[in-house]
Amino acid sequence: MLKDITLGQFFPGDTLLHRLDPRTKLILVVVYIAALFIAKSYISYAVMVAFLILSISLSNVKIGTLLKSIKPLAIIIIITALLNIFYTPGRTIVKFWIFNITWEGLRSAAFMAARIIMLIMGTFLLTYTTSPIALTDGIEILLNPLKKIKVPVHELAMMMAIALRFIPTLIEETDKIMSAQKARGADFETGNIFARAKALVPILVPLFISSFRRADELAVAMECRCYHGGEGRTRLKQLHYQKRDYFAIAFGCLVLAAVIVLRVFGL
Repeated sequence: MLKDITLGQFFPGDTLLHRLDPRTKLILVVVYIAALFIAKSYISYAVMVAFLILSISLSNVKIGTLLKSIKPLAIIIIITALLNIFYTPGRTIVKFWIFNITWEGLRSAAFMAARIIMLIMGTFLLTYTTSPIALTDGIEILLNPLKKIKVPVHELAMMMAIALRFIPTLIEETDKIMSAQKARGADFETGNIFARAKALVPILVPLFISSFRRADELAVAMECRCYHGGEGRTRLKQLHYQKRDYFAIAFGCLVLAAVIVLRVFGL
C-alpha cells in the first residue's frame, strides 16, 4: 500500500506538459479544481474527463501510475459514495432498516466518486511533471503580492516544496522500518482495530526519530551553504512565459467557461 503513494514524485520528461511554465500549471490546477466543483451534469463531467485525458496524453505519464495513486484513498472514496447513496433524499429505489437508496443518491454518489478520482489524478499530474525547484519558484512568484502585507512567501513556498520532496523519502523509510519489524516477528495485518493500532507504535517511534534527524541534517546543510531565505536570492533558471503558456491558460479558462455555461443553462 505504501508503495502506491506517489504524491511528491517527479518523472522527468520533455513533453508539452513538462515544458509548461510552473506558474501556468499551478493556475491550470486551480482552474481545473474550480471547474470540477462547478460541474453538475453528465455533459459537464464529460468535458472534464476529456480535459483530463488530454492532459494525461500530453504528459506521457502512464495511466497505471495515476490509477495506483488512487488506491491508498479507495476507502475514502467508497465511504463518501456510500454516504451519498444512503442519505440523499429523492425517489426511492430500495428501502431497508434505516437506509433509503434513491436515484438521486446513486447519481450523487457517482458524481462525487468521479470528482474525487479526477481531482486526485489531475493534481498529481502537477507534481509528476514539475520538479520541486520549479514548483517552489512558481509558488513564490505567484504569491509575491502577499509580501506587501509581510507574508513570508519564500519560506512558505520552500516549506511546501520540501514537504512534497520528502513524502517519497518518508514512505521508503516507513517501508524499511515495517520490513525490519516484520523480520522480528511483528504482525500488522491480524487482530482487531485496537491491536493493529498498537502494532503501529514500533513503526511511528523510529519514523519520528528518523524524520527529526533528517530535518536537522537538512537545516545544518542549508546553514553551511549560507542559506538566508529569499533575501538577495537569484535563480539559476529564470521563468518566462511562452506562447504555449498563454494558449494553455486560455484553453483552461475556456473549459471553465464551458462548464459554467452548462451549469447556468442546466445542461
